[in-house]
Amino acid sequence: MTEAQLSVEHLSVGYGQSEVIHDLSLSAAPNEILAVMGLNGMGKSTLMKTLIGLLPARSGAVTLAGTALTALKPYQRVQHGLAYVPQGRMVFGTLSVEENIQTGLRSDKEQVPEELYGFFPVLKEMRKRRAGNLSGGQQQQLAIARALASRPKVLLLDEPTEGIQPSIIKELANILKRIRDLKGLTIVVSEQVLSFALALADRVLVMNRGKLVHESSRRDLDEATLGRLLSI
Repeated sequence: MTEAQLSVEHLSVGYGQSEVIHDLSLSAAPNEILAVMGLNGMGKSTLMKTLIGLLPARSGAVTLAGTALTALKPYQRVQHGLAYVPQGRMVFGTLSVEENIQTGLRSDKEQVPEELYGFFPVLKEMRKRRAGNLSGGQQQQLAIARALASRPKVLLLDEPTEGIQPSIIKELANILKRIRDLKGLTIVVSEQVLSFALALADRVLVMNRGKLVHESSRRDLDEATLGRLLSI
């Protein structure tokens, strides 16, 4: 069995008296791209926020390359190799592109790695421009570059296609695969857009009401079955 880079065991998460994620377990292997799919309100964003530590788990465990993360704060999880791109991107609109990426660096003495601009050439062209003036697709590239600046082992992407033009979605999938191949990253993405997941992921999970209800490798995936699960 392949050793898990990211492992989630028996995770339960809730708000107040309501439980949103119920005894959920999953794993992502080194260099794997894992898509967690589902309709709105099924727990995907709650899962992502719990993995990075923005929400506390009621029970269960999260480990990264064998290191227990469950009790750690978000910045400590980043230090151990977890990076997070939130839904809506949340770039700093009044800062320049370059300044946004610098906020992700581990030291204020570091320079923005040139390879990040290699992945996203448009960011180099616009590095002095305010992030708030970028398009949605450009802001998403910026948010990913900022996350990569911390040199993570695992990259979490929450709804990365939200508000992005269809022509950019395919390009984004290709960029993420290239980053995985060159950096050896594990990528976990929560998503609703089936075409994006199919273009990107090695394996697909489907969430329904806080539980995993389907799993398949990209090779064995039945698109009709997956489509039905995502239209219920």
